[in-house]
Amino acid sequence: MSDKVLVQSRFSRALLARIGEQFDLLDAKGRDPSEAFARDDLAHVRALVTMGNAPFGGAEMDRLPSLKAIVCYGTGYDGIDLAAAAARGIAVGNSPAANAAAVADLAVTLMLAVTRRLLPADDYVRSGGWAGAKPSPWLVAGPGNPGRKVGVYGIGEIGRKIAVRMAAFECDVAYHSRSRHDLPYRYIDSLAALADWCDVLIVAVRAGADTHHVIDAAMLERLGPQGYLINISRGSVIDEAALTAALRNETIAGAGLDVYATEPHAPDALTAFPNVVVTPHIGGHTADSHVAMQDCVIANLRAALDGRPLPYAVA
Repeated sequence: MSDKVLVQSRFSRALLARIGEQFDLLDAKGRDPSEAFARDDLAHVRALVTMGNAPFGGAEMDRLPSLKAIVCYGTGYDGIDLAAAAARGIAVGNSPAANAAAVADLAVTLMLAVTRRLLPADDYVRSGGWAGAKPSPWLVAGPGNPGRKVGVYGIGEIGRKIAVRMAAFECDVAYHSRSRHDLPYRYIDSLAALADWCDVLIVAVRAGADTHHVIDAAMLERLGPQGYLINISRGSVIDEAALTAALRNETIAGAGLDVYATEPHAPDALTAFPNVVVTPHIGGHTADSHVAMQDCVIANLRAALDGRPLPYAVA
């Protein structure tokens, strides 16, 4: 039986080389597979590798009649129609926790960068403002970390690692998730109450229909003029128009963003604010994280093609 694997999204040469060593690889290089390959080629595809945020629904699945598994690179799988997959007997897997430490590290980096105003400080030195003793309104002393109230929205593997790191900075940590867990942090039973309570709101929740634009104008109002928003989850969780308005009106103090509603994200009104730190969706982009995610992908593929349950199946 064929071990034909279709790669839908663009991936690194290292991942493609590892998959290609073990499987018969069809690389669409980010193109529509039905345009990149003949129907006969796609008819024998038994597994798909894709980014979890790439849309893949029932119509796409029907173009791959032999498909047995969809394997997402990374933790997210919000682009996959799980109901359609289940109806067709297609297993869905991901790479849970493989990049959690790296993403948590970036969340902390963004929080420190925006609250300590590292970008304006960097510009102050480079522009000669410091040498010229020019006053800068962006370098007025603000609160430090000890006692800072950090709210973590979503307490999965990434959220837990964020909480541990924040506690090490002597912050007061609380969280909100769909259920309470046995953790040494305060549980707050609603996102609104968490936003009311915290000084920094870190979004680490899984994306889905129930979290789409859940951070809206009203939630940003609750965060308040001394509050900061950090997002390493998915761009869909935040209403970007509302966030832009909140920054313009000084409804909140600043934001640190690694993910956006549309990626790649072009410079716009949101990226123009000096109190916003932006990175190009690099939360899990470390060498060790990529190796760990590749390991999960290959383990899922091997199981799928051997007719076994996926070791990293989406619950």
